[in-house]
Amino acid sequence: MPPITPQDGTPGEVAGGVDTHLDTHTAAVIDPVGRVLGTEQFPATAAGYAALLEWMRRFGRLVRVGVEGTGVYGAGLARLLRDRDVEVIEVDRPDRKARRFQGKSDPIDAIAAAKSALAGERTGVPKQRDGRIEALRNLRVARRSAIDQRADAQRQIKALIVTAPDILRERLRGLPVRELITTCANLRPDRADAAAVATAAKIALRSLARRHQRLSDEIGDLDELLEPLVAMINPDLVAAHGVGTDVAGQLLVTAGHNHARLRSEAAFAMLCGAAPIPASSGRTTRHRLNRGGDRHANAALYRVVLCRLRWDPRTRAYMQRRTKEGMSKKEIIRCLKRYIARELYQIITAPSDLEPAA
Repeated sequence: MPPITPQDGTPGEVAGGVDTHLDTHTAAVIDPVGRVLGTEQFPATAAGYAALLEWMRRFGRLVRVGVEGTGVYGAGLARLLRDRDVEVIEVDRPDRKARRFQGKSDPIDAIAAAKSALAGERTGVPKQRDGRIEALRNLRVARRSAIDQRADAQRQIKALIVTAPDILRERLRGLPVRELITTCANLRPDRADAAAVATAAKIALRSLARRHQRLSDEIGDLDELLEPLVAMINPDLVAAHGVGTDVAGQLLVTAGHNHARLRSEAAFAMLCGAAPIPASSGRTTRHRLNRGGDRHANAALYRVVLCRLRWDPRTRAYMQRRTKEGMSKKEIIRCLKRYIARELYQIITAPSDLEPAA
């Protein structure tokens, strides 16, 4: 299909949309009034990304592209479009009401992404998946997985002890976690008698305890890599009161390498789920709890609040003053998370801490 051009012969502006999947991406192009100029499917490979961009540019001057899933299946495409100086807009999937009336297919979703980008309904700039922040994210993914698996192993050990034979249960009950793991890891059951309940319980406990130890070693190795990396990216953030390597790493990943996409500290607070949502109607003016945003970042702010409530005199004074005013502890913590989000946003976006663009 030839590109649509206005009467003066100059190339017309077009917008694109892409519905991303694991193996294929479906693209659509629309003109400035929303008419569909074409749809096409491309493989989710480097060559496919280049072919997709070339196909879109055949229709006219490409002003912007809306892409679903820029943090997952669309990460590679978003990276190529950014490198080719194409404005990329992160769009959400169509809402349920639209899907009920319009149906669901890859071309329909691609057209919806293009229309959202053209209308400015979604103006989110996707994170750049490169640089030291992306390296930090990868290491944190592995660390979080190891922590979750270690916690599962510990819970399973304690569950097995509850139902273990009396002699074994009395031996292990009440031991501190570290001593319990060491004791279980040093059990010497007779593998030839694995059909016996007591022997099977010892084998299972030893296996889980040694898994716990291996995961602890893995977490320690990752921490040795994360601590200098986070300090290198933003030493002022790590030095902030109540903020350590784990909290700083999470907030840096949440903000992203290109944190200039966050237009204000209010946008950062909303991203962290620390900004209250207006819920007013008529003469009633109120706000409700924000359950959206990055919940890992919200949990990081919560840990900062707890630390400051214990050790920071100003935070403790604020707690006492607001308590006298009739606010509950939960409400005070929500306020503190909002204040801390404002403070840490200034540190994260400080010009001296910016990493050179890739």
